Amino acid sequence: MVRAPDFVSLNGPDNVGKTTHLVRLAERWDDFQPLGAVHEHDPEPWTRVAAGNYAQWWFETSTTVELTEMLLVGHAKRAAARDAGRTGLLDRGLPMLLAVAAATCVVKDGLTVGEAFKTVTGIAGARATAPENSILLLPSLDAERSYAITSVREGRPWTGIYPAYQKTLHAVLLHQADHGSYTAIVDCENRSLDDVHADVIAHLDLSQPTDGSPR
Repeated sequence: MVRAPDFVSLNGPDNVGKTTHLVRLAERWDDFQPLGAVHEHDPEPWTRVAAGNYAQWWFETSTTVELTEMLLVGHAKRAAARDAGRTGLLDRGLPMLLAVAAATCVVKDGLTVGEAFKTVTGIAGARATAPENSILLLPSLDAERSYAITSVREGRPWTGIYPAYQKTLHAVLLHQADHGSYTAIVDCENRSLDDVHADVIAHLDLSQPTDGSPR
């Protein structure tokens, strides 16, 4: 019998299908508790920065410390919202939040990926580790092709600094994958939604609940 983890996170770039798979997971097992994204659990600072020029704040005026701390505080509050005995479903878990902060640091401060990760994990400290079953969904195992796939799915051109950020984020995620930051990696290229979801289920290894009854 398999003990369900405290948290399951689905991670990956924009338009890879995280939300779709989270909805399907929530429908599959009653003891999954959708917890959503970090800004939903700490809305005040995110509402405040979004009230102005959000992109300018994110990529120009915010510091790496400020952005990373906002992501981490929201993550902690989200984790605290989990009901005892249930598995929290996270839209972007801790590894992905660190990837977002690191990719932003690269494009904003001109650091290398390695330097940005050292900066971000230094800010996170002990919070950089958590009991989380983290699954990374990748549009492709090639960074350039991965970016190309998700940009087409956006349906409208990314403008300003956002294309550079997205390309960097894809590279950062692949860097994390190479360094074992995620519990499992699912290559989604040229695969159906059902096939990808079957892989997600297989990596969770939750075909049977802890009491042995069918789900």
